[in-house]
Amino acid sequence: MKAELFENRLLVWSRRDSKKLFSDGYYGKPIGVPKPKPGQIDVPLILDLMEGLYLLEAGRLEVVRGGRSVGPKAMRRACEEEYGGFEKKYQVYVAFRDAGYVVSPGIKFGCDFAVYERGPGIDHAPYLVEVCDPRQALTSTALILAGRLASTVKKKFILAVPRSRGVEFVALDWWRA
Repeated sequence: MKAELFENRLLVWSRRDSKKLFSDGYYGKPIGVPKPKPGQIDVPLILDLMEGLYLLEAGRLEVVRGGRSVGPKAMRRACEEEYGGFEKKYQVYVAFRDAGYVVSPGIKFGCDFAVYERGPGIDHAPYLVEVCDPRQALTSTALILAGRLASTVKKKFILAVPRSRGVEFVALDWWRA
């Protein structure tokens, strides 16, 4: 499968490849399809850079720009330019993907990732994930804001802490006394 790198996105032009990528893991967003269902995709697909790097490193995607192949090192550089704290976020992304979860950007929830157990259109994302640097303090205000948002949209809030030997997860559940 092939994707073309344009600025901070990848485009999969082949409709067959788009359908396969979306159906085999909910990768990307089908162009012009607001609530896509697996198997019903017949349009090109937009991938974010992190998804593209993951698929490239897994050998499932070839990335090109201007007719030339883009390797993993060049993709990593593009990701580092696009995402603040990329390495830590990518470590968390990979941990969830490798565990079988579907990971989407969490920007509309004010966090790093929204994580699905089965996939968008099948279930709602039960988890909102914020990647934390263990060397940085987490303020109580930030924690309360995140928890209130997650409970308002009926999701669990997870702090993901990348370490040298994997990722530690802290799930926060909010309840009334």
